[in-house]
Amino acid sequence: MTTLFISDLHLEAGQPEIGEQFLRFLGRDAREAEALYLLGDLFDAWLGDDDPNPYYGTMKSALRKLSDTGVPVYFMHGNRDFLVGEVFAAETGITILDDPTIVDLYGTGVLLCHGDSLCTDDVEYQKIRAMTRSPDWQTMILAKSLQERIAFALQAREASKARGELISDEIMDVNQDAVRAAFRDHEVDTMLHGHTHRPAVHEVDLGDRQATRIVLGDWYQQGSVVRWDADGPSLESMPRS
Repeated sequence: MTTLFISDLHLEAGQPEIGEQFLRFLGRDAREAEALYLLGDLFDAWLGDDDPNPYYGTMKSALRKLSDTGVPVYFMHGNRDFLVGEVFAAETGITILDDPTIVDLYGTGVLLCHGDSLCTDDVEYQKIRAMTRSPDWQTMILAKSLQERIAFALQAREASKARGELISDEIMDVNQDAVRAAFRDHEVDTMLHGHTHRPAVHEVDLGDRQATRIVLGDWYQQGSVVRWDADGPSLESMPRS
């Protein structure tokens, strides 16, 4: 059996080809899996579990069909869908994981995270991240009307786009000291995350040992998946079909 990991699909109605590939993936690959892990930014923007958007309803139904087959589905918040809550979990049958979480994969302890917490060179973003993960802030946002939340999300997206044009790619990538600290703090030798949209397998020198950091890609042009079985992990791209 194989455990599957994906992230950074950024599902939205305006990019239907991504959603179509995701639905095919859920109906084929995921149904044969031992488990499926969604490591954040499944949605391009999630404004609350009360959003009646029919496009999101289609995705929720597909996740429910998969979980009803007995395949466990795990979800971790990203920087775009941190407002996914318990209503969504109940509707889809998923289990929401903390960021970070350690899982045992065929005898190997693996640290899972979305990845944005490792981008510590972007100090301004880390301040925003701390605010948006605050339960008090989330309660305040969810108390607003859906239209107010939509306006807020649009404003935040434009601000993020403007910042991205001014900040170097290096600052927006992971900080190597933060990566090494995560390995040491959690006492693992393998890490898997998304967020940076830079799929790769990195060997990390911890001084006393070597560690491995696996980075999932986004789904803008094609799918990205890690397939993990008893022989270990395989990072693969999935062209549109």
